Amino acid sequence: MRTGNQPWEGKVGNVQQIGGIETAVLDNGSGKGVRIAWIDTGAGLRYKLVLDRAMDISAASFGPHGLSWISQVGITRPSPFTAEGLDWLSTFGGGLLTTCGLSHVGGPEADKNGKRGLHGKISNQPAEIVSIRQPDLWTGDLDMHISGIIRESSVFGPHLVLKRTISGTLGKPFLKITDEVTNTSNVESPHMLLYHVNFGWPLVDEGSRIVWKGKWTSGDMDPKNRIFNPENDFKGCPAPLKEHAGFGEDVAFIEPEAEVDGLCRAGIYNPALGFALRMGFDRKQLPWLINWQHWGENEYVTALEPGTNPPIGQAKAREEGTLIMLKPGESRQYELIFDILTEQEDIASFVKNN
Repeated sequence: MRTGNQPWEGKVGNVQQIGGIETAVLDNGSGKGVRIAWIDTGAGLRYKLVLDRAMDISAASFGPHGLSWISQVGITRPSPFTAEGLDWLSTFGGGLLTTCGLSHVGGPEADKNGKRGLHGKISNQPAEIVSIRQPDLWTGDLDMHISGIIRESSVFGPHLVLKRTISGTLGKPFLKITDEVTNTSNVESPHMLLYHVNFGWPLVDEGSRIVWKGKWTSGDMDPKNRIFNPENDFKGCPAPLKEHAGFGEDVAFIEPEAEVDGLCRAGIYNPALGFALRMGFDRKQLPWLINWQHWGENEYVTALEPGTNPPIGQAKAREEGTLIMLKPGESRQYELIFDILTEQEDIASFVKNN
């Protein structure tokens, strides 16, 4: 075995004793038959990929503490043909990541270009898994990944292919999402993408801080929005709010600022837990960040959502001239990185700079 000054050297012969990737199939409830993959970083960060739902991330935890919000819907089987109106909500399981797009992000709409349901179709498409790479203790190659292909396709319609790789390194508490979206049709295709990243208790709790930096407006454009107005501490997580029952929510559209290394960063810091979850992305790829706050009782969640556009819909983006049109064969690349900060110096820098 190649030496690398790892604490497990000479003591472990099977990588599963430390971490790695394990695939399985759910056998009960609304998710019966759904393929999943558990990924254990061996450094306290563990998360569940839902392979039959665009390889999105459901549950995630660091040590004993949950990171993501799980909706009362939970994991359901993919429903590729229920993509009109608000159908999306009936299969929205929350989780650390729900992918929105690939050709529409926003509310339901209809025009000469067709009908589009809330947040598009991609999260209801199963992945074709093409590779799984486990960390290798013998060679000392500790990198691991799982890769798949997800398609948004229709005869005479768009043919958008998402190639997704989720990767990490054994012994380090981070994960990286690498996406490539390609138009495989013979005509131009509209493209919108939003990463709906949902944080829940106990990471999100009274006293937790929502961390981001940038110019912002409330989604309803009301300067006296009940949450997003200059007189409020809208980055502090409150107790559950009665006014957020049902469809109650508030949203900010943010133009995020990059740090000195060129990346934008956002996340959640809970001082009571002693760590922060940080998310990094490139503003050249994802120029928008959405902060969704929905503090309903038993539906207590905030989301930070990097995207190509705010969730204004394909029609509005087309009208504004901000809709991406992919030519046949054209691709777009995206990266999203999550890491756990435990050192107080790193946490202080993250919070101060954002």
